[in-house]
Amino acid sequence: MIILNVIYKCKPDMRDEFLEMIYTEGIDTASRSEKGNIKYDYYIPADGSDDLLLVEKWSNAEALAAHREQPHFARLGDLKKEYVFDVIVEKYEN
Repeated sequence: MIILNVIYKCKPDMRDEFLEMIYTEGIDTASRSEKGNIKYDYYIPADGSDDLLLVEKWSNAEALAAHREQPHFARLGDLKKEYVFDVIVEKYEN
């Protein structure tokens, strides 16, 4: 299993709009429906920062690689250009 903690450092006051676009465009739903996806959930930190945490769990490296080839993954990349100034990825393999 592969676990990713993806921390989006959103531009000031743009986190909520970024998350709303993800939901509106169905990026979360499409990712959850992929073969090999175990978890794909977004979290807002309690400290009030503009960060957004995405926790992903994939059954194996092949499933994660296939995810990165999907159109909704590319669309998320487009949205990040508008709403995010930095991304931190923590990867854990089990």
